[in-house]
Amino acid sequence: MLIELAGRRIYYDLAGAEKGPVVCFTHSLASDSGMWAEQLPPLLAAGYRVLRLDMRGHGGSDPVAGDYTMAALADDVAAALDFLGISRVHLVGLSIGGMLGQAFAVAHGQRLLSAMLCDTAPQTPPGAQEAWAPRIAAVKNANALAPLADPTMERWFTDAFKPRNPGRWKQIHATIAATSPAGYLGCAAAILDFDFVPRLPSLKVPTLVVCGADDQGTPPAGNKRIAELVPGGRYQEIANARHFPNVEHPDVFNGIMLGWLNAQR
Repeated sequence: MLIELAGRRIYYDLAGAEKGPVVCFTHSLASDSGMWAEQLPPLLAAGYRVLRLDMRGHGGSDPVAGDYTMAALADDVAAALDFLGISRVHLVGLSIGGMLGQAFAVAHGQRLLSAMLCDTAPQTPPGAQEAWAPRIAAVKNANALAPLADPTMERWFTDAFKPRNPGRWKQIHATIAATSPAGYLGCAAAILDFDFVPRLPSLKVPTLVVCGADDQGTPPAGNKRIAELVPGGRYQEIANARHFPNVEHPDVFNGIMLGWLNAQR
């Protein structure tokens, strides 16, 4: 389904009991709302209403020209909630989805019942410009994300995942390759220019931070720092997982997620 917003469209999927608490999912760079497929059935069975949004330039949402900011991406979420008439949500975000989740907590904290921030970071890490330069150049040269699909899958999943679930591996690989260059480059600019460290101690949102133990892109140390900075923040690690523990170990992830959400009901 589509939301018309200032001449562009934001794709969303909304399912579940109309009066259930709303869980809003925000996804990673070069992914879309389909990355949360493993979380949908247990949440619906538990009586939650599930909102999955595609970031600008990802999935079914239109790209916007130029560089993006975390604040602008968070404002897209707020605009979607306004359009749908949803006042407050539990937010679950991974990677840049967790970064914009922090931006949302800073700017729209009164709309959050809780935040579950996964495999993310509190600020642009040192050396990020150099690390990202080859990826950005590859996308610009090809005008496509196909060159990044294989190395991205290697960062996102351990070697054990592909033989265990080849169909899901192919699906996510194809989603990376199909992401719009404008959406990828705009979001990459946001990742290379953010710092929530000074703001996190002022948040008043119940916060759980979850990370794959082997995540090299957004390592456990940065995730732990978020939990340490947010008052009352908690941290939990998932073994034998890289950047997508929700897909690689859905049973473990879903157990953590449902335990957290049910404690906030």
